Amino acid sequence: MSATSFEASRIPIRSDLVEAHERAWAAVAAPGTWLSGAQRVAVAAEIRRARECAHCARIKAALSPAAVAGEHESLGKLGAAQVELIHRVASDPGRLSEKWSQSVLARGLSEGEYVEIVGLVAMVMMLDTCLRALDLPERALPAPTAGEPTRYRPPGARKSAAWLPLVEPEDAVEADGALYPNPKAGYIYRALSLVPQSLRDYWSLANCHYLPGEYVYRFDQSIRAIRRPQVEIIAARVSAMHQCAY
Repeated sequence: MSATSFEASRIPIRSDLVEAHERAWAAVAAPGTWLSGAQRVAVAAEIRRARECAHCARIKAALSPAAVAGEHESLGKLGAAQVELIHRVASDPGRLSEKWSQSVLARGLSEGEYVEIVGLVAMVMMLDTCLRALDLPERALPAPTAGEPTRYRPPGARKSAAWLPLVEPEDAVEADGALYPNPKAGYIYRALSLVPQSLRDYWSLANCHYLPGEYVYRFDQSIRAIRRPQVEIIAARVSAMHQCAY
């Protein structure tokens, strides 16, 4: 276990969960597809900053996000479009719109950068929330790893069912690497597919917090300490509280 995360836990923590957190933080620090390691760590820091942003709090409290003028309270290491994307996804995701997403892209962010940042928001919030739920101290951000982004865009990515392009299972090619647990993978699996490595990094972490893809439809099997119906009751309640439209 890491001295900065799970060692202080008063209850036993599954070894696969500890390993998943270690892999995830290493992935955050490494060069991605469109962002360098330093940029990815800066995104992680900005995700945490969004929790204390007064502008985000005003937006969340307003009847309409568009009714609030002002600027986000950022750390100053990322561009305005990146900050807007991070803060809004982290603080008020239930009221985002396609028009808003296009406005973020119009400010100079590429589609690949957009998806990679969203993937980082999902991962870092999962990592931090898990520790907070266990009453454990927040882990220090890792030092970035040197190297260049791969800049790989799947040739089969196209805009169809989502605001941004994604890769349908039938359009995946060998160069994309592993994407889906099966050809019928739902859109929750396809959401990050414009950046295949972000998809893999996210699900490597998420599967340890929930269930691996191959167990999702095996309702008669329980691989966790609580039974599958209990898992689903918790998942449904959390989804409802966070206004998960999926």
